[in-house]
This record gives sequence, structure tokens and C-alpha cells, in this order.
Amino acid sequence: MTGTPQPPPLVEVVEYTDPMCPWAWGSEPVFRRLRAALADRVRWRRSYAILFDVDDDPPPDPAAETAWYASYVEEISSHTLAPRAVRLSRVAASSWPSSLVAKAAELQGAGVAERVLRRLRETVSVLGEPADTSALALAAARGVSGLDPGRLRFDAASDEVLERVRADRAEARRPVPEVLSVRDGSPHPGAARPTPDDGFRYALPTLLFRSAAGYRVVPGRRPFAAYAAAVDELCPGLLETPVPLSPAEALERYRSLTGPEAELLTEGGRPPSDAVRVDTGNGPLWLHPGEAAVHPATSPRPPAGP
Repeated sequence: MTGTPQPPPLVEVVEYTDPMCPWAWGSEPVFRRLRAALADRVRWRRSYAILFDVDDDPPPDPAAETAWYASYVEEISSHTLAPRAVRLSRVAASSWPSSLVAKAAELQGAGVAERVLRRLRETVSVLGEPADTSALALAAARGVSGLDPGRLRFDAASDEVLERVRADRAEARRPVPEVLSVRDGSPHPGAARPTPDDGFRYALPTLLFRSAAGYRVVPGRRPFAAYAAAVDELCPGLLETPVPLSPAEALERYRSLTGPEAELLTEGGRPPSDAVRVDTGNGPLWLHPGEAAVHPATSPRPPAGP
């Protein structure tokens, strides 16, 4: 006996992002709150834009490039208050491996996909070791609850997932006209970025909300109210006020929390007493004890081989 077919969601949310992007990492507190406020009433889809592409010219001086990028990330974290690595080992050579692994994880369900993407973000933003090879991206996901690592390895190398990420990359390079020129007081207003082929791609992150009534786009880093307004314009009443979680509930659900996430998502704004603290260059990351037992920031790192 089959259940009653469910109607399609009234709104689709497309998140243009990249696992290596520091602005996307800093936007996670607001995005987590927005996803909680929308729950299963929307279709939330991630489109991996490939911030670091394979045809990018290699830096003439990798050490100088890394030093410059580390200071750039430090400036971003001063705005977002997100954790940053104490030391960045290098600028990511490519976004393809982490994007392929993140896209492959989606085939194992939304919960697994969320946790794998979070780990990939944390490789660069907490550990300072970007998952920019297939081996490193797969190693970053080791121990994720509910993950089938063999299937992840197989799917990440498949033609199907490669075509999906290629489609994401192409989609991100067809921005809507409203983002070609953006005026806003945000430190990251989100105007579309020029590409080497004289085109444009969405700035990361950007959220595109679509419904039968049209679309709204919110580029760059914005407050929760900006996203809520876009949803309300398309579908009044869809957005619900998320109930703050207890610190223990939040850590159980998300497995890792930054300080800004604890403040935005929990009652009291603090992690539970049994959370495992990971110090970074800009405040702590808090891990669920079960996550800490397998997380690369707190557990011995196995070789990143196949």
C-alpha cells in the first residue's frame, strides 16, 4: 500500500556555493536558521559553482599567494565571526574533488549530505588543509554518521556525478540580471563575478528562490531578514519562526557548531557542557563527543589513500 503522493514544494531554493568558499562558511549560521524555518516546505538544492577551477593559472609564487589568501580569509572572518584556520597550508588547487564528493553524498540522503559538506568546509576553514584532491576529500568524510564510504568513493568517481557537477558549474555561470550590478552596504554585497571567458558567475554564496509566482535572488552575505523577505514575497506565510533548540539538541542535530551558530540557533547561545572544543584562529568550533571521536580535527588522521 502506497501513501498519498505529496504535492511538490511551493518554493525551490538554489544555493550557489563551494565547499572551499570562506564567505559560504561564514554564512552557515544564517543558512542553518533559514533551513530550520523552512523545513520540508521547500526544495533546497545546492549548485556547486567551482570557485577554484582546473583552468585557473597557477600562482607564480605559491607561498606569497597563500599568505595573501590567509589575510583575505582573516578579513572575511572579522565580518562573519566564523572560525578560521590558525595556519593555512595552501590555497586550494581545485574545487572539483570536494564538489564531486559533496554531490555524491547527496545520493545517500540529505542528512549524510549535510554532514559530508560540513566536513569538507571544515578542512579548509578549521584545519587549514583544503580537501583539494579526491583522496583528501574522501578522507574528510571518514566516520560521518550513516555514510557508506565505499558507495561514496564509487559515486564520486562516476560519470553521473561528474555530469551533475558540470551542470552545477554551468548553471552558476548563467546568473540572473539582478546580480550583475549590486549596491548594498554589506561587506560582501554579492555582485556576479566575471569569468575568464568574458561571462559571469554568481558570487558565493547566493540564494535564488523560485516559485510559480517568479523568483527572488539574494546574493552575497545578508542578514536573515533579507532571506525571509524574499520567501514572503513569493509565498506569504511559508516561513515559520524556528524554535530555538537546547544546546544539546543543536549539537545532536548538527554535530558541530561555531560560536555564531550557537548564538543564533540555541537557547542561551552556548554549547552543552560535554561539547568538545576545537580552538581556531577566530573562536572555537564545538563538536559532539561522537563527532569528535572521528573528526579529523581531534582524532588521529589516517592516510588519505584509497
